[in-house]
Amino acid sequence: LVSLRRARIEGARWVEFDVMLSGDGVALLFHDDTLNRTTNGKGLIAKHDFSDLRELDAGSWFNATFAGERIPSFAETIDVLAAEGLGANVEIKPTPGLARETAEAACRMIMENWPDSMPLVISSFEKDAMAVARDMLPDRDRAMLFNRLPKNWQSVVGKLDCNAVHVSNRSVTEKVVEAVRTQGLPVRVYTVNDPLRAETLREWGVSSVFTDRPDLIRD
Repeated sequence: LVSLRRARIEGARWVEFDVMLSGDGVALLFHDDTLNRTTNGKGLIAKHDFSDLRELDAGSWFNATFAGERIPSFAETIDVLAAEGLGANVEIKPTPGLARETAEAACRMIMENWPDSMPLVISSFEKDAMAVARDMLPDRDRAMLFNRLPKNWQSVVGKLDCNAVHVSNRSVTEKVVEAVRTQGLPVRVYTVNDPLRAETLREWGVSSVFTDRPDLIRD
């Protein structure tokens, strides 16, 4: 949660994070399938109950200053976003085999707790997750995530009724941006930490970029 608050200090008005499930079905914020890299725990996050996950240190791996930071639930994250005045791109990022369950838990939390006035985009690489989001939250903005834009992207985006495309900075080209924008959809690119690259993407017609360095990109 400290990173969300810091993003606001650095000038961001939106943040992006991944929602996964604990072993007992609690929607929480986490990036990897396993605990090993960013906590003092081990193993698959989906094999641990949330109460056990809350005991882990999720900050020391980054810097000793953040020792004691905990894995946040999605519910408490929504409260922080509201307090900070932040919009969010909620990426549904299920452990393999749990796409529908993860999407259902995330969407229920949004339905029950997300303020109507707070900006939101739901995204995922997983088609099954986006199908759940389409059915449960038809009036919310939804974006399909791609590492590289596939040839059948229009079919995928159309079937899932998405209204934006998110694509990797490593694969995006001016032709890709043009192809998507020609269909009336915004293109958002992840992850861009170079201001010159961000300017080039803006010139191509990219609507937004995801960045680890809002302090460099915001101007």
